[in-house]
Amino acid sequence: MIVRSLAEIEGSDRDVRGDGWRAQRLLVRDDGLGFSLSETTVEAGAEMDLWYKHHLEACFCIEGEAEITERDTGVTHRIGPGSVYSPEHDRHTIRVISPLRLVCVFNPALTGRETHDADGSYLPAE
Repeated sequence: MIVRSLAEIEGSDRDVRGDGWRAQRLLVRDDGLGFSLSETTVEAGAEMDLWYKHHLEACFCIEGEAEITERDTGVTHRIGPGSVYSPEHDRHTIRVISPLRLVCVFNPALTGRETHDADGSYLPAE
């Protein structure tokens, strides 16, 4: 059984930060579950171009609000507490309106050390 808290991973290699965001990766590939689970926070005013071409992602919004624009179609979705979004492999832009707190699941599982590369995607897990 795996039991782990955010406090336990704070400051470890599972606590990953970027420009305006933080992902605390509670479950990663080495845990052997086939998916990873993170709590991700993003600052108000942040805008990120993302494209998970190597992973599927689902995000459940706990707090905050954001707009997510599908870059290939221009369609914009607004999310808030209780909303879920899953961009499949779509290129998308997220604009954070108020501080965002998400629970994110990735398949295949993240190693825990990934950060976004130049096109907004994560590199494949090694």
